[in-house]
Amino acid sequence: MKRYRARWVVPVAQPPIENGCVVEDGGKIVYVGNAAAAPDGEDRDFGDAVILPGLINAHTHLELTSMRGFLEDLCFNDWIDKLRSSRKHALTDDMLLDSARYGIVEGLHSGITTYADTCATGFVMHAMLEMGVRGIMFQETFGSGPEQCEASIKALRARVAELAPLQTDLVKLGISPHAPYTVSDLLYKASADFAREEGWLMGLHIAESAAEQELVQSGTGAFAEEWLERSLEVVPRGRSPVALLEKTGCLATSPLLIHAVRLDAEDIASIARHNCTIAHCPASNAKFGHGISPLVELLEAGVKVGLGSDSVASNNRMDILEEARLAVLFQRASRRNEQVIPAHQALELATLGGARALRIDDKVGSLEVGKDADLSVFSLSAARVTPVGNVDAAVIFALAGADAEFVAVKGKPLLAGGKVLDIDPDLAGRVHAAAEVLSSWERSQPQIVRPA
Repeated sequence: MKRYRARWVVPVAQPPIENGCVVEDGGKIVYVGNAAAAPDGEDRDFGDAVILPGLINAHTHLELTSMRGFLEDLCFNDWIDKLRSSRKHALTDDMLLDSARYGIVEGLHSGITTYADTCATGFVMHAMLEMGVRGIMFQETFGSGPEQCEASIKALRARVAELAPLQTDLVKLGISPHAPYTVSDLLYKASADFAREEGWLMGLHIAESAAEQELVQSGTGAFAEEWLERSLEVVPRGRSPVALLEKTGCLATSPLLIHAVRLDAEDIASIARHNCTIAHCPASNAKFGHGISPLVELLEAGVKVGLGSDSVASNNRMDILEEARLAVLFQRASRRNEQVIPAHQALELATLGGARALRIDDKVGSLEVGKDADLSVFSLSAARVTPVGNVDAAVIFALAGADAEFVAVKGKPLLAGGKVLDIDPDLAGRVHAAAEVLSSWERSQPQIVRPA
């Protein structure tokens, strides 16, 4: 048995424990409580530190890590177009796999043990397996035109059949019809049928931007103009993006809904009725100017919500404690109410909330006897954190941005002494080289000036 001791243990499912201890045996938690009463075992004392459950990133795109800082200050549809073109023409398969690996490295430094990723290539699943983390990769499918549906669903089924045998206790597979501006109603229906037939969890980008809402509601806006340029039929498709998912059968599969910014009361009621979950991405939503998700209303409706960083191509960083901090600040500022989302609830969003959103809360998300020993440890000795006062508040409002001291997944240490273990020493260099390839590609492109 291994005993992990620290000034504070924050189990999340119960109040913080001062001079606490978590005992792990065979990858499982066998004791959480005061250090003085802990069973004997190999002792590791972190001192002035806090032991948390492993943090959970409920939405990201790990293979885009090399694009950090590459897609700045673009309107959403231009951002998507540049991302799609540069990934296709500048980045190789090896570069995308390295980007996924390096994204996990960044996540481990931030105390993240579980990653929910949407990915078209399948490389992220290989990176998760290789790096020893926990996660679910949602295999994406695209097809805006109805005539593409048959080929798209056939390709999705083939890719899933290829990846499904790779699943382990830690790494699982799901499916992701991408978003209303890349997926036809027919493809949504076919994806929902596939999910029901085979029992796949779905993750979908939805209700993220004004352009998406305009496309669905009225057949207008930036995405509608792009569809018309491609000779695609553009007609109103639903009362709202969420209503479109309900109409096509997707909500009935109880999917993970990613972003969910532009929701009204009827949307929230539908989400709750269908037992959907939410990946809330406050930093990415704000950086794009998409707005502030009605987080309080979702929680009041009983919807399970976790936090996501989105890709570093949109957010520039992967820090779930920072996402929790921003979630609190945005909700309080927009409502002018200091009482909403207290610190302990924000920390729950970053841990147990994420586990519930991904439907793995029977295994992780809190420090409880019988759960897997996914741990993250942060020092409290830095001047920015001391004095601690309320430990939940210290974690959310002061600790965000700090690097973890120790991270373990199912009892296996992946980061110790602030350093990722067993890392390829050449990985960072290859990712930097991929970023240079992107810059070179960008310089070769004609400059497009859009009218003001």
